[in-house]
Amino acid sequence: MTKIVILTGAGISAESGLETFRASDGLWAQHRVEDVATPEAFARNPKLVVDFYNARRAQAAEVSPNAAHRALARLEAELDGEVVVITQNVDDLHEQGGSQNVMHMHGSLKGALCAACDHRWPAPMVMAPGDPCPACNAPAARPDIVWFGEMPYDMDALFEHLAEADVFAAIGTSGNVYPAAGFVAEARRAGAQTLEFNLERSAVGNQFAEHRVGPATQTVPAWVDEVLKDNKSA
Repeated sequence: MTKIVILTGAGISAESGLETFRASDGLWAQHRVEDVATPEAFARNPKLVVDFYNARRAQAAEVSPNAAHRALARLEAELDGEVVVITQNVDDLHEQGGSQNVMHMHGSLKGALCAACDHRWPAPMVMAPGDPCPACNAPAARPDIVWFGEMPYDMDALFEHLAEADVFAAIGTSGNVYPAAGFVAEARRAGAQTLEFNLERSAVGNQFAEHRVGPATQTVPAWVDEVLKDNKSA
Protein backbone atom coordinates (compact mmCIF):
# COMPACT_ATOMS: atom_id res chain seq x y z
CA MET A 1 0.00 0.00 0.00
CA THR A 2 1.42 3.36 -1.02
CA LYS A 3 2.03 5.98 1.65
CA ILE A 4 2.38 9.61 0.59
CA VAL A 5 3.49 12.22 3.09
CA ILE A 6 3.02 15.84 2.05
CA LEU A 7 4.51 18.90 3.73
CA THR A 8 2.77 22.17 2.93
CA GLY A 9 3.85 25.72 3.65
CA ALA A 10 2.54 29.21 3.13
CA GLY A 11 2.91 28.96 -0.65
CA ILE A 12 -0.07 26.62 -1.00
CA SER A 13 -2.37 29.14 0.69
CA ALA A 14 -0.95 32.20 -1.08
CA GLU A 15 -3.19 31.67 -4.11
CA SER A 16 -6.19 31.73 -1.78
CA GLY A 17 -5.20 35.23 -0.72
CA LEU A 18 -3.13 34.59 2.42
CA GLU A 19 0.25 36.28 2.11
CA THR A 20 3.33 34.18 2.71
CA PHE A 21 5.55 34.69 5.71
CA ARG A 22 8.09 36.59 3.63
CA ALA A 23 5.64 38.69 1.60
CA SER A 24 6.71 42.28 1.01
CA ASP A 25 3.35 43.62 2.18
CA GLY A 26 0.51 42.59 4.45
CA LEU A 27 0.35 41.60 8.10
CA TRP A 28 3.80 40.08 8.44
CA ALA A 29 5.52 43.06 6.83
CA GLN A 30 4.01 45.40 9.41
CA HIS A 31 5.71 43.64 12.35
CA ARG A 32 9.03 42.05 13.15
CA VAL A 33 8.82 38.34 13.90
CA GLU A 34 10.51 39.02 17.23
CA ASP A 35 7.61 41.31 18.19
CA VAL A 36 4.66 39.05 17.39
CA ALA A 37 5.74 35.41 17.05
CA THR A 38 7.88 34.49 20.06
CA PRO A 39 7.11 33.65 23.69
CA GLU A 40 9.20 36.67 24.70
CA ALA A 41 7.03 38.95 22.57
CA PHE A 42 3.88 37.65 24.24
CA ALA A 43 5.39 38.19 27.69
CA ARG A 44 6.50 41.70 26.74
CA ASN A 45 3.40 42.91 24.90
CA PRO A 46 0.53 40.42 24.96
CA LYS A 47 -1.95 42.85 23.43
CA LEU A 48 0.19 43.38 20.33
CA VAL A 49 0.59 39.64 19.85
CA VAL A 50 -3.08 38.82 20.45
CA ASP A 51 -4.21 41.64 18.15
CA PHE A 52 -1.85 40.37 15.44
CA TYR A 53 -3.36 36.89 15.55
CA ASN A 54 -6.87 38.32 15.73
CA ALA A 55 -6.11 40.06 12.43
CA ARG A 56 -4.70 36.86 10.94
CA ARG A 57 -7.77 34.92 12.12
CA ALA A 58 -10.10 37.47 10.52
CA GLN A 59 -8.14 37.36 7.27
CA ALA A 60 -8.17 33.55 7.18
CA ALA A 61 -11.95 33.54 7.68
CA GLU A 62 -12.39 35.46 4.43
CA VAL A 63 -10.56 33.07 2.08
CA SER A 64 -11.41 29.72 0.52
CA PRO A 65 -9.43 26.61 -0.40
CA ASN A 66 -7.92 26.62 -3.86
CA ALA A 67 -7.37 23.94 -6.49
CA ALA A 68 -4.21 22.67 -4.79
CA HIS A 69 -6.00 22.11 -1.46
CA ARG A 70 -8.86 20.34 -3.23
CA ALA A 71 -6.47 18.18 -5.26
CA LEU A 72 -4.78 16.89 -2.11
CA ALA A 73 -8.19 16.04 -0.65
CA ARG A 74 -9.01 14.12 -3.84
CA LEU A 75 -5.68 12.27 -3.58
CA GLU A 76 -6.52 11.20 -0.04
CA ALA A 77 -10.03 10.12 -1.01
CA GLU A 78 -9.11 8.17 -4.15
CA LEU A 79 -5.62 6.76 -3.53
CA ASP A 80 -5.32 3.06 -2.75
CA GLY A 81 -3.08 3.89 0.16
CA GLU A 82 -2.49 6.49 2.84
CA VAL A 83 -2.04 10.25 2.48
CA VAL A 84 -0.78 12.34 5.39
CA VAL A 85 -0.68 16.13 5.11
CA ILE A 86 1.74 17.83 7.49
CA THR A 87 1.20 21.56 7.33
CA GLN A 88 3.22 24.47 8.64
CA ASN A 89 0.17 26.64 8.02
CA VAL A 90 -2.15 27.75 10.81
CA ASP A 91 -5.17 28.22 8.54
CA ASP A 92 -7.73 25.42 8.02
CA LEU A 93 -7.87 25.52 4.22
CA HIS A 94 -6.82 21.85 3.94
CA GLU A 95 -9.78 20.81 6.06
CA GLN A 96 -12.11 23.15 4.17
CA GLY A 97 -10.86 21.61 0.94
CA GLY A 98 -11.82 18.14 2.16
CA SER A 99 -8.62 16.66 3.61
CA GLN A 100 -9.17 14.49 6.66
CA ASN A 101 -5.66 13.42 7.69
CA VAL A 102 -4.02 16.78 8.48
CA MET A 103 -1.38 17.46 11.12
CA HIS A 104 -0.85 21.10 12.14
CA MET A 105 2.74 21.16 13.36
CA HIS A 106 2.61 24.91 14.07
CA GLY A 107 -0.84 25.03 15.66
CA SER A 108 -4.04 26.64 14.48
CA LEU A 109 -5.59 30.10 14.34
CA LYS A 110 -8.86 28.50 15.40
CA GLY A 111 -7.38 27.29 18.67
CA ALA A 112 -6.74 28.84 22.08
CA LEU A 113 -4.26 27.47 24.60
CA CYS A 114 -3.93 28.02 28.34
CA ALA A 115 -0.36 28.93 29.22
CA ALA A 116 -1.01 27.77 32.78
CA CYS A 117 -2.56 24.29 32.37
CA ASP A 118 -2.20 23.52 28.61
CA HIS A 119 -5.95 23.18 28.12
CA ARG A 120 -7.07 23.82 24.53
CA TRP A 121 -10.41 25.12 23.26
CA PRO A 122 -11.84 26.80 20.13
CA ALA A 123 -10.63 30.38 19.94
CA PRO A 124 -13.17 33.18 19.65
CA MET A 125 -12.80 35.35 16.58
CA VAL A 126 -11.42 38.11 18.82
CA MET A 127 -9.22 37.09 21.75
CA ALA A 128 -8.10 39.49 24.48
CA PRO A 129 -5.07 39.41 26.77
CA GLY A 130 -6.04 37.92 30.09
CA ASP A 131 -8.96 35.88 28.77
CA PRO A 132 -9.71 33.17 31.36
CA CYS A 133 -9.11 29.50 30.68
CA PRO A 134 -12.41 27.58 30.73
CA ALA A 135 -10.69 24.70 32.53
CA CYS A 136 -8.63 26.34 35.29
CA ASN A 137 -9.91 29.93 35.09
CA ALA A 138 -6.38 31.34 34.98
CA PRO A 139 -6.13 34.58 32.93
CA ALA A 140 -3.61 32.84 30.71
CA ALA A 141 -5.22 32.34 27.30
CA ARG A 142 -2.94 32.63 24.26
CA PRO A 143 -3.26 31.68 20.60
CA ASP A 144 -2.60 27.96 20.06
CA ILE A 145 0.30 28.78 17.76
CA VAL A 146 3.81 27.36 17.86
CA TRP A 147 6.02 30.42 18.04
CA PHE A 148 9.67 30.69 17.10
CA GLY A 149 11.68 29.06 19.86
CA GLU A 150 8.92 26.56 20.71
CA MET A 151 8.76 22.89 19.78
CA PRO A 152 6.37 22.01 16.93
CA TYR A 153 3.52 19.67 17.78
CA ASP A 154 3.51 15.88 17.35
CA MET A 155 7.16 15.57 16.31
CA ASP A 156 7.44 11.88 17.20
CA ALA A 157 4.41 11.03 15.07
CA LEU A 158 5.67 13.22 12.21
CA PHE A 159 9.00 11.42 12.08
CA GLU A 160 7.23 8.05 12.17
CA HIS A 161 5.23 9.06 9.09
CA LEU A 162 8.38 10.22 7.32
CA ALA A 163 10.09 6.91 8.06
CA GLU A 164 7.16 5.05 6.47
CA ALA A 165 6.77 7.27 3.40
CA ASP A 166 7.02 5.88 -0.12
CA VAL A 167 6.65 9.41 -1.50
CA PHE A 168 7.48 12.70 0.19
CA ALA A 169 6.29 15.93 -1.41
CA ALA A 170 6.85 19.49 -0.21
CA ILE A 171 4.51 22.18 -1.51
CA GLY A 172 5.04 25.91 -1.11
CA THR A 173 7.73 25.72 1.57
CA SER A 174 10.77 27.99 1.79
CA GLY A 175 13.10 25.40 3.27
CA ASN A 176 14.34 28.02 5.73
CA VAL A 177 12.51 26.91 8.87
CA TYR A 178 13.60 23.86 10.84
CA PRO A 179 12.71 21.19 11.74
CA ALA A 180 10.41 21.08 8.68
CA ALA A 181 13.31 21.91 6.35
CA GLY A 182 14.95 18.68 7.46
CA PHE A 183 12.00 16.46 6.57
CA VAL A 184 13.24 15.76 3.05
CA ALA A 185 16.49 14.34 4.45
CA GLU A 186 14.51 12.09 6.80
CA ALA A 187 12.32 10.87 3.96
CA ARG A 188 15.31 10.22 1.70
CA ARG A 189 16.96 8.12 4.40
CA ALA A 190 13.80 6.04 4.49
CA GLY A 191 14.00 5.51 0.72
CA ALA A 192 11.10 7.74 -0.26
CA GLN A 193 10.71 9.31 -3.67
CA THR A 194 11.01 13.07 -3.12
CA LEU A 195 9.60 15.99 -5.06
CA GLU A 196 9.17 19.69 -4.49
CA PHE A 197 6.46 22.06 -5.75
CA ASN A 198 7.31 25.73 -5.64
CA LEU A 199 7.59 28.93 -7.65
CA GLU A 200 11.35 28.49 -7.37
CA ARG A 201 13.67 26.03 -5.67
CA SER A 202 13.64 26.23 -1.92
CA ALA A 203 16.68 26.56 0.33
CA VAL A 204 16.84 22.74 0.48
CA GLY A 205 15.77 22.21 -3.12
CA ASN A 206 18.97 20.36 -4.01
CA GLN A 207 17.88 17.52 -1.73
CA PHE A 208 14.78 16.71 -3.79
CA ALA A 209 14.94 14.26 -6.68
CA GLU A 210 12.25 16.09 -8.68
CA HIS A 211 10.98 19.66 -8.96
CA ARG A 212 7.70 21.01 -10.30
CA VAL A 213 8.02 24.76 -10.79
CA GLY A 214 4.92 26.93 -11.09
CA PRO A 215 1.75 27.91 -9.22
CA ALA A 216 0.54 25.18 -6.86
CA THR A 217 -2.99 25.48 -8.28
CA GLN A 218 -1.59 24.16 -11.57
CA THR A 219 1.25 21.83 -10.62
CA VAL A 220 -0.41 20.01 -7.72
CA PRO A 221 -3.65 18.98 -9.50
CA ALA A 222 -1.59 17.77 -12.49
CA TRP A 223 0.60 15.66 -10.20
CA VAL A 224 -2.42 14.22 -8.39
CA ASP A 225 -3.90 13.19 -11.73
CA GLU A 226 -0.63 11.38 -12.56
CA VAL A 227 -0.43 9.63 -9.20
CA LEU A 228 -4.03 8.44 -9.28
CA LYS A 229 -3.67 7.22 -12.85
CA ASP A 230 -0.55 5.23 -11.97
CA ASN A 231 -2.18 3.94 -8.79
CA LYS A 232 -5.17 2.59 -10.68
CA SER A 233 -3.05 0.87 -13.32
CA ALA A 234 -0.68 -0.71 -10.80
